[in-house]
Amino acid sequence: MYYPEPISKLIDSFTKLPGIGPKTAVRLAFFVLNMNDDDVMDFAKSLVNAKRELTHCSTCGHITDQDPCAICRDTARDNSIICVVQDPKDVIAMEKMKEYNGKYHVLHGAISPMDGIGPEDINVPDLINRLKDEGVEELILATNPNIEGEATAMYISRLVKPSGVKTSRIAHGLPVGGDLEYADEVTLSKALEGRRDL
Repeated sequence: MYYPEPISKLIDSFTKLPGIGPKTAVRLAFFVLNMNDDDVMDFAKSLVNAKRELTHCSTCGHITDQDPCAICRDTARDNSIICVVQDPKDVIAMEKMKEYNGKYHVLHGAISPMDGIGPEDINVPDLINRLKDEGVEELILATNPNIEGEATAMYISRLVKPSGVKTSRIAHGLPVGGDLEYADEVTLSKALEGRRDL
């Protein structure tokens, strides 16, 4: 199938996005061609501005357009608790919950020896420095419940233990509204392990 070079390049650009296969990329490219010029220019400006104007907070590592980020600047938040997450999207998910009032630390990845990613390749050294400087009393490890996330949480908890900072791990298990019969063994095991008194 032949496409003129400009649309071929546009299709190729869309296929670089996660979850976009060749057919979806073609649909998106032709959709963009049918948009009016002003909308296309606004779309292009939004892409460029997001890339140019966003940076990582020098304190927590979250994405921001001001440094430090709004969460780190907020004096009403509890400085004694830091929730450690893997990705800026995790901060946004926690904030949507509206129940956590502490600070965050974004690792930008997880330890994965198979991929050659060690503790020095993610934002662990900055976390250790924050523990020394900010009077933190509790660290909540909210890394993903997969092999890499568990290894990262275990590594950080062992690293932090000598400092006396309390470390906890978010609970994993059955989702609200889920059925026991559809849960896998690991999920059930985690749910049983994380049980609490009523």
